[in-house]
Amino acid sequence: MTVLEYNKCVDQFSDGVYRFILHNIRDQDDAKDIVQDTYEKLWMTFQNVNFEKAKSYIFTTAYRTMIDKIRRGKKSAKMEEANLGTLKSEEQYSDIKQILNEAVAKLPEIQKSVIMLRDYEGYSYEEIGGITGLNESQVKVYIYRARTFLKEYIGSIQNVI
Repeated sequence: MTVLEYNKCVDQFSDGVYRFILHNIRDQDDAKDIVQDTYEKLWMTFQNVNFEKAKSYIFTTAYRTMIDKIRRGKKSAKMEEANLGTLKSEEQYSDIKQILNEAVAKLPEIQKSVIMLRDYEGYSYEEIGGITGLNESQVKVYIYRARTFLKEYIGSIQNVI
């Protein structure tokens, strides 16, 4: 990959990577950090990366960086998160996007990642397998389970409104 191709990768894929990470971790600052770390890792190895496979490399690196950040974050809890549980109240929601985001947030990390890659980013099962390190049948199972959970969580439209 040349420097010009690296710059094309930044222009073409940075928004998609940011959206994918942001949907998974819901923290803008952390999402920006992960995207920056991903492109830093690409810069360090850009001469060894084939331009045609750069998109897969970027998303795979971002996914793995996100998982590492989540694992490190579990060891130290943030003060803001500790107080959020006591401030929640039962409310009537009418915003389907908010309900869907809450439902997606309740998914296990792997299910959330594969559903975001498939339904939000439009990747094929094979590409998702390459990014996450799963085989194609595992990807299909996780997507099925995630969609089933979302369907049960949201229920019918009458329950949402």
